[in-house]
Parts: sequence; structure tokens; C-alpha cells
Amino acid sequence: MSNIRNVAIIAHVDHGKTTLVDALLRQSKTKIGKEATDKGDLIMDSNDLERERGITIFSKNASVNYKDTVTGEPVKINIIDTPGHADFGGEVERVLKMADGVLLLIDAKEGPMPQTRFVLKKALEFGHKVIVVINKIDKPDARIEYVLNKTFDLFLELGADEETAYFPTIYASGKQGKAGLVPDLKLMSDITPVFDAILEHIPAPGGDPAKPLQILITNTTFDNFKGRIATGRVYAGTVKMGQEVAHINREGVIKKFRLTSLLGFEGLERVDIKEAQAGDIIAISGVPDITIGETIADPISPVALPVLEIEPSTVRMRFGVNSSPMAGAGEFKTARQIRDRLMKAQEADVALRVEDGSSGDLIVSGRGELHLAILIERLRREGFEFQVGKPTVIEKTEGGKLLTPYEKVAIEVPEAYSGSVMQKMGLRHGTLLDMTQENGIVFLEFIIATKEFFGYRSQFVTDTKGLGIISSSFFEYKENTGGTFGRNNGSLVVHESGTTKLYALTGAQSRGSLFIGPGTAVYKGQVIGQNSRGDDIWVNVCKEKQQTNHRSSGEGTAEHFNSPKEMSLENAIEYIDDSELVEVTPKSIRIRKIDLNG
Repeated sequence: MSNIRNVAIIAHVDHGKTTLVDALLRQSKTKIGKEATDKGDLIMDSNDLERERGITIFSKNASVNYKDTVTGEPVKINIIDTPGHADFGGEVERVLKMADGVLLLIDAKEGPMPQTRFVLKKALEFGHKVIVVINKIDKPDARIEYVLNKTFDLFLELGADEETAYFPTIYASGKQGKAGLVPDLKLMSDITPVFDAILEHIPAPGGDPAKPLQILITNTTFDNFKGRIATGRVYAGTVKMGQEVAHINREGVIKKFRLTSLLGFEGLERVDIKEAQAGDIIAISGVPDITIGETIADPISPVALPVLEIEPSTVRMRFGVNSSPMAGAGEFKTARQIRDRLMKAQEADVALRVEDGSSGDLIVSGRGELHLAILIERLRREGFEFQVGKPTVIEKTEGGKLLTPYEKVAIEVPEAYSGSVMQKMGLRHGTLLDMTQENGIVFLEFIIATKEFFGYRSQFVTDTKGLGIISSSFFEYKENTGGTFGRNNGSLVVHESGTTKLYALTGAQSRGSLFIGPGTAVYKGQVIGQNSRGDDIWVNVCKEKQQTNHRSSGEGTAEHFNSPKEMSLENAIEYIDDSELVEVTPKSIRIRKIDLNG
């Protein structure tokens, strides 16, 4: 198995994982197919949502053929790009089961961040060899020595042994496609040092090809021709195209099936292969009801691998059929269609839970607001129409005590805005853990209850004029202190259905901030703005100005209509309270009262 290496690339969101993988793929002259026609595109971020947001949401496999510079032998390097956002931690955990080592990317300016801690902790739990890549050394304000020391401290903090803590280090600029053993761009020519480090430090996969077959499934997709395709790693034995295998599900039930296809990875593409053995990452079809974390085993002596255990979901939302007066815009809108799609999403995402609610709706649980918002956005783009309620945290009782989830929040802001951040986090009962200052930038670390952290991100962007960086990850379940933080303002609610008029909106804007402009169709009970006071106000935004035979010169010229605040999906989910819903259709996102008549 010395000619295979399985390596996962892990990092905090936006530290340059996908850009580095791009450089590795391009410089190894790997066949990357039609997907890479546009040089400006990141090959691995193939999903529309990933391209728009600039983050990796779904883990992906790529395979690179590289010639060992020492032995001259060809080596197949399986690279797995993982999400950096903690809300997609379910993806990270299962991907690490496929790898034997990791490349840990760290930004040369920002240093280790909350998700760096999260993904590194997981890698150390699996006992993986870690190669640290200090990326973006071409940044003008890079502080390489500081970042290296902070990374070493993080390893010790997470309980790494001596051998692991003295990690090999590579310095790189993923954007320029260069890497080296010293932090000097002038001495770098290409990305080869990363490949050499992988071959030198990451062990070849274990597993005995002569033992009975064991494959752990870590991902599933659906193909119109092949049916369900399951991706996984061969832990033991050899698998051949068309052979009979045993499927062992989570309950331990064993069923036999015959493989209809066996696929390996070449670049980004899946290619048909005849045989694979221990250490290989493969995809199979022919097992109709297999899900993530289950085992494909030898039919004669089937032995299950440990089922993947995933950290618990912390946030839940109610999904239901859209019942607004403007319902009907989506292609898929029935309760059965929505339920089937959510059940399918649950199979492909181990961190997602879908349960039937008491009143015919569905309760969907996930890792965080972003995790659920991405799911909602994906469904909306597929033509689904539904409504969702306010996100709530999942609390649990242990030893007679009510426990609630807490987040660890890292914030980086210019000094001028740090006071505002401290004040707002204080109002939400956040506990300050650490505060440092460097070159006019303040670094803050807080522990805060998830339920009190809801809705702060959009406020943070406003308070810091978009110059702050905020990130959070699940910390632990702690005893509920009883603190709550809700919206202090009421809503501006439509009094009668119709089309909004500029005259009426100009009058309504003195009551608070509006979310919509003129010429928009609205219905009674729809929320079209935030009141400046604590109660809801019902406003008529459809009335027209009465026409008269005469008017004084200059009448109406002094009135100014302010630009409305566009409510994105995340903003809408953050905004609503217990009396409101978000109506999601392929073409629009509206906020409404549950009771349209007030």
C-alpha cells in the first residue's frame, strides 16, 4: 500500500484550503476535466452556493498522481477538501475517517481561529499525523513567528503528545501556487514541497488486502443511471466489480447485494475500475438503502466497523407547508414533497436530524443557524416552497439540571469599534475569556449561550462597518443560567393586501426601518419593517395620495424615501420572533405573522 496516501485538508473558514487544493491539482497536471475551464474559478468549489459565499460546504475528493522525487515511483495522493465552518462539522468528522493524515492550513495573519481548534481536535482524536501549512505568507501584515507560536500552544492545549506537537511546517502562498520550507517567497518556485511533505510524513494506509472485506461509507449521492452511489474507504480486503457484498446497517441488520459499479477517483472525476484493495477510496452502487457511517463487508464473514458518532445538533427549526395568501409559486409545495426531500437531505448529512412534529410540520435539527440556512437555500433553489419558524436551541436535562449549548466566539475588530462589541456581548451575558491588541486591531474571545448569540452576526456587521471578523464554534453544554436575549423592537405589519405605494411607504418609514420598496405585492399580516418601538404596528402601505384640483408649488418635494433594508434569508431567520414565520419560495423570501389577522 506504499503507493497510496490519503490526506484531508483542514482549516478555519477562509484560510485558503480550496485555493491550495487548486494549486495542487493544476501543478500535478492532473486531469481536471471540463469543470476547470474558467481559470478564475476554484475547481473544488463546484456548487453555486459555495462559489457565491466563498466557503466550502460539501467535502469533496480529488486524486493526484505524483512521482516520488526520492524513489521515482508513482504515488496516488487522495486529497479530501473539507468545510472550514463549524456548522458543517459533521462533514469534517466523517472525512477524517477516510484519511491517514492532515494538512492543517493556518492564515499567516490571523493565526489559529475557533474552527482551527475544532478540526485539529478531531484530527488529534483520530491519531492523525499533522503537517502545518502557514498559508498566505504574501500578506503585507503577515506575522509568521507569532502564528507559529500560537499554533504550537494550541497543540499543547489540545493534549498533543511530544511527537505530534513538534509538527513539520510548510510555508505557502496558495494563490501564487508556491510553497517552501522557509518563509521566503523569493526562494519558492512551485507547490512541490507540499507533495514531498505528504510523502515523507503521512503514513501509507494500513489494512490487510488478504483479510475479509470492510468498507466504511462516508458519503452518498444519487445518480439517475446508477441509483445511490456510496463513497467510502476500503479498510480491509479486496473488492471487485460485480461481486456479492454484505451491507450492515446501523441496527446491525445484514443484507446481501451485488455491486453494479465500482468507481475510483482520477482528478475530480469518478472512473470505472475492476478492483480496489485496502487503503483505496472508492465509490460503489448496487446497495439501494445504504447511508453514511454504515459498513459494506464480506458476505461470508461480515464484520461491522464502528458506526460514525457525530457531535449533537444544537439548533432546531420547524418546517411546514406555505399557508400564506401568495402560496403556490414553487414547483414542490406539498407536505409529502417537502418531507421526502428533507429525509433525503438527512441521509446525505449526518449532522442533520428530521422528525415529524405534533401539528403535521417537521422539526429539523442542525449544527447552527448557517447549517440550516444553507439547507433552506438549497431547497429554495431546487424549486421548493415552504415556511419556517424561529430557530430554537436544543436543551437537555442531566442530573436534574437544565443544560444549554454554549459557543466560543472569536472576534477581531479595529480598536474604534471594540467598545461597541464589548457592550453588545455584555448585554447578551457573554463572558470575556481573552483580549489582546496589536497594530490597532483588538482580538476578543467570549463564551456565550447559543440562544443569546442568535441574531448578533448581522448587528456585528453594522456595528463594525463591515470591518470586523467574527467566528464561532460549539463549546459545550453548560447549566442554564436563565439569561435570555430577545428582540426589543416590534414589527411593522401590513394592514391590508395590495401593492405598496411610495406615498404610503414614505409616511410609514417614520415609524421604523422598512424591508421593502414601492411596487411590491403584499398581503395582510406580512411584516414589511421593524418598528422603532417595542410593539407591533399595523400600517397601510397600499394607500395612494388623494388627487386634488390644485396644490401649492413645492408640495411633496421635501419628502425623501430611504432605501429599504434588503432582508436576506439569514437576516430574516435571525429577525423573526415566536409570533412570526419566514415564507420561502424560489423567487422571494417574506416575513409574516403566524396569525395574519393579528
